[in-house]
Amino acid sequence: MSNFPFQRLQVDLAALIARTPAGQRLPSEPELAKQLGVSRATLREAMRAFETQGLIRRRQGSGTFVVGKMRGLLDNGLEVLESLETMAKRLGLEVSVSDLSVESLPADDDAATALGVPSGTPLTRVRRVVRADGRPVAYLVDILPEAILHVEDLPVDFHGSVLDFLLDRGDPLRTSRANVSAIGGTAEVAKALEIQRGDVLLHFYSQLFDEENRIVDYSLSYFIPGYFHFHIMRRVGA
Repeated sequence: MSNFPFQRLQVDLAALIARTPAGQRLPSEPELAKQLGVSRATLREAMRAFETQGLIRRRQGSGTFVVGKMRGLLDNGLEVLESLETMAKRLGLEVSVSDLSVESLPADDDAATALGVPSGTPLTRVRRVVRADGRPVAYLVDILPEAILHVEDLPVDFHGSVLDFLLDRGDPLRTSRANVSAIGGTAEVAKALEIQRGDVLLHFYSQLFDEENRIVDYSLSYFIPGYFHFHIMRRVGA
């Protein structure tokens, strides 16, 4: 019974969110905490569950807004590597790319280690935000040796998928290794995704290998929970 007050709070919040039109701002945190008779810390904890479902979005300096349910869920297995664009197309969902940034930079120690190249090696970094129903749902960063992808290689109508570009070009890609974790959003990522710094995100750190087992790309992908459902089929071992 000790959790009943918190459960009651979640029920009250769910009712408030349900009757608030999408795009409308909720009462301020102090006002809402007073209205519901709880501390601001308890209120934040209860609201986090609704954030991860994609039902509300906190915006720094602006407040908390109801965003409503997305029309579809990006549901995909992890056995085969494919771009978000390819995944969305197969599922009949519409996604778009914004805030595209393509730049050249020298490899720092982290990038050099991830790509297996000397520090200072010329690299190309591609950063962008993926949107669904107009909302930012993922922030993607690809970093490749300039010898693999030069800034000038990308066409004017580049739509954001480095993987699809390499495949369409005929690059001999073979495997990908990914580490998956839950992390708090950094200031850069939070700004791109229009969330609060420290909000929980699903994080993929991936390396892409060619047929000669060379690392041709390493990527950092940040997904807002609630918009994605990733799964994997596993064989039962002997």
